[in-house]
Amino acid sequence: MTGVKKSWIAGLLSFERDGDTFTVPEPMGGRGERLFGGMIAAQALGAAGATVEADKLPQSLHAYFIRGGKFGVELQFQVERTRDGRAFDTRRVTALQEGKAILEMIASFHTPEVGADWHPEPPPALALQDALPKDPGLSITDHLEIRTAVTDSTPFAVPPYWVRFRDAVAEPGADTALTRACALTFVTDLGPVPAARPAGTPLRPDVGFAASLDHAVWFHRPYEPTAWHRYEVRSVNNSDNRGLVVGSMYDEAGSLVASMTQEALWRL
Repeated sequence: MTGVKKSWIAGLLSFERDGDTFTVPEPMGGRGERLFGGMIAAQALGAAGATVEADKLPQSLHAYFIRGGKFGVELQFQVERTRDGRAFDTRRVTALQEGKAILEMIASFHTPEVGADWHPEPPPALALQDALPKDPGLSITDHLEIRTAVTDSTPFAVPPYWVRFRDAVAEPGADTALTRACALTFVTDLGPVPAARPAGTPLRPDVGFAASLDHAVWFHRPYEPTAWHRYEVRSVNNSDNRGLVVGSMYDEAGSLVASMTQEALWRL
């Protein structure tokens, strides 16, 4: 369809494929940052999803960030078909640069079934009309609109916040549940690290060293990337220089779209 701009997420999922090996010759650049973990996780899910039937949708993923990724260095995703079942398929994905693993992921895909559809009422939260636009100044957020609480005076976007993609995630006819799940995976890695910091720690780029260690997402309900969603993240533990957080992604109607957990390293 002419006149439709190819989205950034669709570009991320444009692989060179050889069997179950998916390659990105030159990972998308930025402004001097290392590769964003949420981007690598989104691409790993996209590679895994390319090996399952279209009627099986992302159910969950569990990823470990092993090494920092580099811009401009070939990125390869090796997919292992762990199991194909009637209702569930399981895949293992290893992301490599220069022959070294930088991410390991297990992803599960599930054929939709009719059953109970319930979740607890969402907690009292930041209202969209009360949130203010926020620009964290990162290349990874250029494609997003973010609105945070008035009290967020940090250089980052600290949950709870509202977020949406500026553009459609794919051209008409190519906007699949997998593509949208990859977009959601990307978004869920924004915010957990700041939320995982030890209480009382100033949130500034020059304070300590922080990095994501692992990340898990459960996909509950359909996600529309260009619609506003509220991301709630709460800290549940700090020990051994590690902070654990639990997150929930809600749409404007208050439906729980996805759940997340992440543990981050915080060395002060």
